Amino acid sequence: MGARCESRVVRGPAVQGPSVQVRDRGRLTCWRGTIGGMAVIHDKDRLEGATSLQAWKDAAAEQLEGMQQVDIAGSVDSKNPEEAAEISAGIRLRVAPVLSRRAMAMAVRYSLYLLEKRAPGPGVEVRVAPYAAVKVLEGPASDPHNLTPPDVIELEPAVWLRLACGITRWQEEKDAGHITAVGPRDDLHRFLPLV
Repeated sequence: MGARCESRVVRGPAVQGPSVQVRDRGRLTCWRGTIGGMAVIHDKDRLEGATSLQAWKDAAAEQLEGMQQVDIAGSVDSKNPEEAAEISAGIRLRVAPVLSRRAMAMAVRYSLYLLEKRAPGPGVEVRVAPYAAVKVLEGPASDPHNLTPPDVIELEPAVWLRLACGITRWQEEKDAGHITAVGPRDDLHRFLPLV
């Protein structure tokens, strides 16, 4: 006998369509419309996500402090502020503390959840592989035949978390080649940092 599916919307406006049943770790979950309406993080995981994001930020601050101390002892000429700023950006671009896979996933998902709340919309897809993707900003949504919106931004987890935590700036990461962006609305600097 089949399970009964009650309609509900996970996020965003109601989507017309038949109920869809999805098995997630053995549990039957139901959505009305497409699975594209899934939340980037489950309600029950938000606290863990916030804790993981804070843990990453703390580890990054500690790593950054250690890297700066080593660099200051080595080669910074305090009389040349331009050189010091360039070296500082180079140090910040290398910050990438490693947490457990689950903690990294939760930190990325929670930070994307914060971005989604700050800049809602269907126009730009932000992908942080392999952990999550979210659609943000107003603009043309994807058509029914091609689920990818016209604007796509792809980042590595460490790059995204550096930006979300305010360790680096959007333009620094883009200039370093750490951001792959396609489309005219490929700049999220005005929404960052998130924490």
